[in-house]
Amino acid sequence: MAQIAPSILSADFAKLGADVTDVCSKGIDYLHIDVMDGAFVPNISFGSAVMKSLAGISTVPFDVHMMIEKPDRYLEDFMTENTEFITVHYEACDDLGATIDHIHSIGAKAGVSIKPGTTPEVLDPFLDKIDLILVMSVEPGFGGQKFMDNSLPKIKYYADKKEEGYSYVIEIDGGVGPANAQLVRDAGTELIVAGSAVFKAADRAEAISAIKG
Repeated sequence: MAQIAPSILSADFAKLGADVTDVCSKGIDYLHIDVMDGAFVPNISFGSAVMKSLAGISTVPFDVHMMIEKPDRYLEDFMTENTEFITVHYEACDDLGATIDHIHSIGAKAGVSIKPGTTPEVLDPFLDKIDLILVMSVEPGFGGQKFMDNSLPKIKYYADKKEEGYSYVIEIDGGVGPANAQLVRDAGTELIVAGSAVFKAADRAEAISAIKG
């Protein structure tokens, strides 16, 4: 069984609090917070104020995914009592090791994400410092994209690497739903981000259960 982190990017922002309360009551493990800057990715999502407004509503920790350039500028803004993981992109950091240290210094666990075109080996020098690895199975920046199969060998790569004694969590984000969740779980995924597959589902509890396995 994997854990699940529904992405609020797919929620109804006209009733965001109600949507978050609903999914929190149906067995989710984290709330995935997609932060986009319009530079690293084409779209702009929301800032820390939206996330902080959910701090008193969410009953699960925040899994913050920062799809922004030079993320060190904003790390403190996304640190709350609910924040467990802050994930930055390998491709967006000038000094990834320093950014990981920065995340740890403010009391969060450090995640690092790689885009579909990035090889998994680039994170090898940092595996002893990383708490979570987020493999993108779509191009970051848009919800509702089709799952990319080339993410599966990357998941398996990081799962095999864990046998060397590393303790990071393996997460996947993009196009995962009940129909293909078994594939990513079998490859070694431990935490699944799901947006539309949860928030747009006719039966959210059923979708969550099916994705977790």
